[in-house]
Amino acid sequence: MTEPKFVYVTYIATTPEQLWQALTDGAFTERYWFGTRIKSDWTLGASVNFLRNDTISDTGVVLECDPPRRLSYSWSVKFHEEFRHERPSRVTFEIEQMTNASGTRSEVKLTVTHDDFDAGSKVFRAISGGWPVVLASLKSFLETGHALALTNAEAIEAAKERALAAARGAAA
Repeated sequence: MTEPKFVYVTYIATTPEQLWQALTDGAFTERYWFGTRIKSDWTLGASVNFLRNDTISDTGVVLECDPPRRLSYSWSVKFHEEFRHERPSRVTFEIEQMTNASGTRSEVKLTVTHDDFDAGSKVFRAISGGWPVVLASLKSFLETGHALALTNAEAIEAAKERALAAARGAAA
């Protein structure tokens, strides 16, 4: 049996540098990611903390950092007991500058891979519904300056409930 793996690819009208900043700067992440402020110094082995209202919701460790091309960190969910017993998984962001037919820079391709889960992972079931919303909000934020209302700080409780429902195998 293979390990579960989540892969999401999107194209964003931005630059690799702007996308990198949106992924690594807490002032940006809290604007499109349910009010979540990411905090790290982005050096190999450094801690990564996800804060909501100054409370840690998730944690990780930087596994790879190659700005503005590739970022990888471990991921441990801390916001609910349902997830805390699982070993850390891994999130990898690959950023690729695209070119158009005339050879000039155009959109950026973002590939997000969240893997290294145990079979039957509840975290995997939860992130499979969470990442598409967060990444759509990121794309909207970078292209229009406005994140999706679905991912504002006030929407976090509903998002947590959807994650718990998915983890328990219930309809969200």
